[in-house]
Amino acid sequence: MADKPRRARLRRGRPTVSAISDGTVAAGRAVTGKKAGLMAGVAGLGAVSTAAGLSAAKALRQRKAIRDAYEGEDFALLEADRGCVITTTDGIPLVVREVGPITAPLTVVFSHGFCTRMGSFHFQRSALAERWGDQVRMVFYDQRGHGQSGAAPFDTYTVEQLGRDLETVLQVLVPRGPVVLVGHSMGGMTVLSHARQFPQHYGRRIVGAALISSAAEGVARSPLGEILRNPALEAVRFAARYSPNLVHRTRGAIRSALRPILKTASFGDHAISPSVVAFAEEMIHDTEIDTLVAFLHALEVHDETAALPVLARIPTLIACGGRDLLTPVKNSEEMAAALPDSLLVIIPGAAHMVQMERPEVINDALVRLVERATPSRLVAFARRLRDRIE
Repeated sequence: MADKPRRARLRRGRPTVSAISDGTVAAGRAVTGKKAGLMAGVAGLGAVSTAAGLSAAKALRQRKAIRDAYEGEDFALLEADRGCVITTTDGIPLVVREVGPITAPLTVVFSHGFCTRMGSFHFQRSALAERWGDQVRMVFYDQRGHGQSGAAPFDTYTVEQLGRDLETVLQVLVPRGPVVLVGHSMGGMTVLSHARQFPQHYGRRIVGAALISSAAEGVARSPLGEILRNPALEAVRFAARYSPNLVHRTRGAIRSALRPILKTASFGDHAISPSVVAFAEEMIHDTEIDTLVAFLHALEVHDETAALPVLARIPTLIACGGRDLLTPVKNSEEMAAALPDSLLVIIPGAAHMVQMERPEVINDALVRLVERATPSRLVAFARRLRDRIE
């Protein structure tokens, strides 16, 4: 690591930070459940995933025929950055990585989405670090139950808890100075949850926000909602909560049922780099089955519309792929309509993992957001000049 990890310990009941470690810490409950419910769930989800599996196979055949622009790309770039482990108030370790000096005048905090990890912002980390230089510090972290961060009790896998986890990250890593928050998918819902629970920060310390491929309400209105309403999934969710040992014994069957759906919905353009697709699929595959099932329910029931008036205080970027099946364009349009100072960016042809599929568009939009959130004479002049040229 470039710098030595920081060590600090706050008062009892407050988040803590410690040196980064290998592996994860697991926590959970084990209560006896019924095997029949689980097997019914697997069978039902297998039928739901058939079409998605066929579509994924077709896309794979098409991608094999294209040139891979990112062949040999080091998608572990973030793992070489300086890092630490912070502990939330309920004792869950979250792995954090940082790029840029801690003395930078602005910090941008990235919150990743469902079934991924901080590496889903690979292209933002590599391009924006070079573009912003020493003027911006970037902070990335793995959400609870994802990546290298620790697992947690089943009932803490909620969007509301993710908002509190984000507050922990801010308290420990960014105790002072202006901040811009960037969230993708469930990470955007994390930002919304944080805004609802901690509105006092917005317009003061938090000066800008980006919601990428996200939604203010549950995803029941999207095609994913059809999957979530499948009674079979409830059986799997029941087993994951009350009979985790049984779920782990049959996790291969559950993964084969659920994950093709997520993989197919990730990218809209069949010409996308096979290396990028493989990395996204690796992140999905590495997500623990308990995390996957629990957060599917959280995405279904969450409602953070009360956060929109809070975000209305600051410049906000809302971005979405035009072919996003998980959080369709309508969700982004509704959020933009409620935020008068927002910039809405729709990327035709892209799907849910738009920050990986069309990183150059998202990167440019994030640069614009930072310029709007931290105005100065130089920045304002450059923005006016660029706008005139365009």
